[in-house]
Amino acid sequence: MRVMVTGSDGYIGTVLVPMLLEAGHDVVGVDSMLFHDCGIGPERATAETVRKDIRDLTVGDMEGVDAVVHLAGISNDPLGDLHPRTTYDINHLATVHVAKVAKDAGVERFVFSSSCSLYGAHGDDMLDESAEFHPVTPYGESKVLSERDLHALADDDFSPTYLRNATVYGMSPRLRGDLVVNNLTGFAATTGRVFMKSDGTPWRPLVHVEDVARAFLAVLEAPRELVHDEAFNVGRTSENYQIRDVAAIVEEVVEGSTITLADTAGPDLRNYRVNCDKIADVLPAFRPTWTVRAGVEELHDAYRREALVLDDLEGERLMRIRTIQRLQREGRLGPDLRWAGADVPEAAR
Repeated sequence: MRVMVTGSDGYIGTVLVPMLLEAGHDVVGVDSMLFHDCGIGPERATAETVRKDIRDLTVGDMEGVDAVVHLAGISNDPLGDLHPRTTYDINHLATVHVAKVAKDAGVERFVFSSSCSLYGAHGDDMLDESAEFHPVTPYGESKVLSERDLHALADDDFSPTYLRNATVYGMSPRLRGDLVVNNLTGFAATTGRVFMKSDGTPWRPLVHVEDVARAFLAVLEAPRELVHDEAFNVGRTSENYQIRDVAAIVEEVVEGSTITLADTAGPDLRNYRVNCDKIADVLPAFRPTWTVRAGVEELHDAYRREALVLDDLEGERLMRIRTIQRLQREGRLGPDLRWAGADVPEAAR
């Protein structure tokens, strides 16, 4: 099928697109290219890419598209907190806009990259897809609103699916340094400290970026009746960890490293465990292969190979918020996260 991937140049997109191509699909990417220079390691196979803000997509852009995989958005809590209004505009309103445009264009399948962040503050209970939502950040709230409004669009001709990704980790050409496993491993590799910014007690479901990509592929290729207007927690039930347990794994893998706590370390409101049995039962083609330990080993090897230093981890190369702040200081990016002046893509002029 012909698949449009929004956010194709991002952390998940640069892993998913090659997987779709290898599976024989025709892929067109859409990305505003805010983070194209935030690369690490070798690039992977790419597809035709339209440099365009998702808020500007039209019915014409969807011509010949069979399915949309919607990854694009403001993708972490610090950036979402920096621009909460823009977070809602992009993660919620633009998501609904893309879906409506796709529906008007006759696109049949719409696979939305949601998040387990919408469960928010829940404690130690194991949560399946029927659990209540208690988001504690603009990012998490934007996912709740998007799922609600996509559900309202579902009908016989338009079939949305909601993939609630666990917290993602692992190598990608657009690696993010703010994600917990990537960050803990990065600090250990560059400073010898497994630097915990919370007290380590919160629970998180964790999933490798390649396994997230496998979930999207499995949904796209599944019979419609199995995934129509359905939500799936993406990961493995066995891969729920307290942050202190992740830190202990990193300490074991990165020789000579020691766990340390930030002076401000305390409890984190984001605390949830998720059950991922539904996706395993409904979509047997989805076979996640990674564990956190294997992911830490992969990251450690990559960080050594790339000669990563702390400035890479905490600077623009791996921290999305630093790139946004620099582009705004330079006047190249507006407060609405749209390119300004000469940086505006031709398609948006």
